[in-house]
Amino acid sequence: MPSMSTEEASSSSSFSSTTPRWKYDVFLSFRGEDTRNTFTDHLYEALKKKGIITFRDEEKLETGKSVSLELFKAIEDSMIAVVIFSKTMHFLHGAWMNLERLLST
Repeated sequence: MPSMSTEEASSSSSFSSTTPRWKYDVFLSFRGEDTRNTFTDHLYEALKKKGIITFRDEEKLETGKSVSLELFKAIEDSMIAVVIFSKTMHFLHGAWMNLERLLST
């Protein structure tokens, strides 16, 4: 069986979850209906098709509602986060808290 050098191994871009530290490879951060069923859904399906374990919040957070602890846990359990901005996204308290958590992890 051929072995891979350290340089080759480190340059390999595999998103498979081989490290137990991460539950998700990607956390999709978005807010609002204008991207949920269009761009975000297409991106989620494409990542899933490639075997990339992706978290997408299925709950529709209402304006002014606080972000759940489960959502913060998913952020912390993700290797990377993709923040999706939209024209109609309102940066209320919950959205800012979510973005702040993403930037601090």
